Amino acid sequence: MSKPFAITLNIGSSLANHTGSWRSERPVYVNRMPPCNNACPAGEDVQGWLYEGESGNYEQAWRNLVRDNPFPAIMGRICYHPCQSACNRADVDEAVGINSVERFLGDQAIDKGWQFVPPTVKSGRRILVVGSGPSGLSAAYHLAMKGHEVIIRESAAEPGGMMRYGIPAYRLPREVLDAEISRLVNLGVRIECNTKVENPESALESGFDAIFLAIGAHLGKRAYIPAGDTVRILDAVSVLHMTADGEPPLLGRRVVVYGGGNTALDAARTAKRLGAYEAIVVYRRTKEKMPAHESELKEALEEGIVMRWLSTIAWVNSGAVTIERMELDEAGMPQPTGEFESLQADSVILALGQEVDLSIVEGVEGISINDGVIEVNDFLMTGRDGIFAGGDAVPGERTATNAIGHGKHAARAINSWLEGQTFVHAPRPDLATFDRLNTWYYSDAPKKVRPKLDAARRAESFAEVVQGLDEETALFEARRCLSCGNCFGCDNCFGVCPDNAVIKLADGKYEINLDYCKGCGICASECPCGAIDMVPERS
Repeated sequence: MSKPFAITLNIGSSLANHTGSWRSERPVYVNRMPPCNNACPAGEDVQGWLYEGESGNYEQAWRNLVRDNPFPAIMGRICYHPCQSACNRADVDEAVGINSVERFLGDQAIDKGWQFVPPTVKSGRRILVVGSGPSGLSAAYHLAMKGHEVIIRESAAEPGGMMRYGIPAYRLPREVLDAEISRLVNLGVRIECNTKVENPESALESGFDAIFLAIGAHLGKRAYIPAGDTVRILDAVSVLHMTADGEPPLLGRRVVVYGGGNTALDAARTAKRLGAYEAIVVYRRTKEKMPAHESELKEALEEGIVMRWLSTIAWVNSGAVTIERMELDEAGMPQPTGEFESLQADSVILALGQEVDLSIVEGVEGISINDGVIEVNDFLMTGRDGIFAGGDAVPGERTATNAIGHGKHAARAINSWLEGQTFVHAPRPDLATFDRLNTWYYSDAPKKVRPKLDAARRAESFAEVVQGLDEETALFEARRCLSCGNCFGCDNCFGVCPDNAVIKLADGKYEINLDYCKGCGICASECPCGAIDMVPERS
C-alpha cells in the first residue's frame, strides 16, 4: 500500500515541512523609542529603569537612572514630568506615575547610602564649572565620570543654585538636596562656595582646559509701577532667596503678588508660611493662559491663595494696591477696561520673570549676547573656544530638568572637544506610538496618587507638602508601564504562532525561524507592545 504523497517526501526538505517559501512578508523584532524617553529633557532611559524597578531591582534601576540624571530624589520632587504628558498609558486610563517612582528610587538611594562608582582611569584634564545649579552640577557629574578633575565655583554660600534659593523647602527639603550634592562631592567633585568668577578667560589661562558657564538667571525682572515712597515692593527671587538663607523679609499681613508663573505661586505660598493671612496673586491673563503648572496652582488654591485673573496693577499707594480689570480682545490678548478696584496690601511682590547676570562675559572676545542670554552652538560652546554655557543662561526652556539635560550634553561636548572630536548623538529609533499597541492584553490599573499634607495645616510650616510612594505603591506604579515599542518577554508571539516558528532564546528574547514562518503576521498583531514589524520579504 503506498503512503500519502506528503509522507513520502524526505524529512527536512522544503516541500515536506518548510513553509517559509509561502511568505511575502516576514516579522522582525524592533526596538522603538518609548514616548517617555523621547520627551525627557535629561535623556533618561525611563522605560529601562522602570523595567528594573518593576522587577524589584531597585539599586540597578537607580544606577540605570543616574547614568543620565544624577539627582533622582531632587528631580522626583521638582520635575514637571513631560515624560508623563507623553505616556501612551494616558490613552488607556492614566499616565504612569514615572516621577513618583523616580522619587522613590532616589529616596531609596539616600536611605541605603548608594554611591556613584568613580572611573578607574583619570584623564589629567581640569574643568571649571561656574555655578552649582542643576546644569552645573549635572555637567560636573558627567565630566567626573569621564575621569576629568572638576571644580565648581559658586558665588553663594551654599551649592544648589535656584534649587536651593528659588524652590521653597516645602517642595524640596534641604536634606534631600544636600544628600544628593554630597554624593557628587564623594565622587571627587570639588565645590568652592563664596567664590565668584570674574573673568572666564583668566581661568582658562590659569590652567583649566575648559569652562562651563552655568550661571543661571538669578535677577528678578522689574517693571515700572507708579508707587508712593513708603510702599514696600520686592521681587520674588529676592524674597525666596532671603527665606532660603534664613533671613525672610517682613511682608506684613496682606501680600499681593504680581505675575502668573510658578515663581509667583511660590512667592504667595511662602508669604502665607511667613505669617500673611491673605496672599493674592494678580495675573493679567486667564487661568488657561497661566504659565504656572496645574499642580502648583491646585496646591496654592488648596492653601487659600486668592487668584485675581484678568487683572493688572495700575498703581500702588501706602497700604493699598489699585488693580485694573482686563478683558480679552478678538485675538485673545488682554486689554484695559478702565474699571479699577482697590486691594489692601502691606507689600507687593513682583514675579515677572528672571534675568541673567551677564557681567561675567562682558568683554570676552567671541562671546555674543542675544535677547539677554548667551549665544551657543549646537554643542553649547560659545564663540570663544573652550568656554561652554548652558541652563538658564542660554536660549531654551527654563526648567531644572532641561538644565540637567544641558549639563549632560555639555559634558559630552566638552569631552569630545578635548579629544579633538565632535560629539555625535546615536541615531534615534522610530517613536513607539499608541496605535502600535495591543492594549487588550493590559489590565486596568488606576494610577497611585502621592499623598499630601492636610491643606489646612501645611501653610503653617515649610514641611514637605507632597509625600512619596511606599514600596508597594511604587512597585505597582512601575508595573503599569506598557513597555511601548520594546519586547518585555511576555511569550505572546511564542504562544500564538501557528507554525511554531518563534524560538525562545536563553536571554529571554526571541528569534524567528524563517524556514517555517509563513508571514501570517499574527505575532505582530498580537504583540502587546508593538515590538514586531512586518517587512516585505527580500526578493
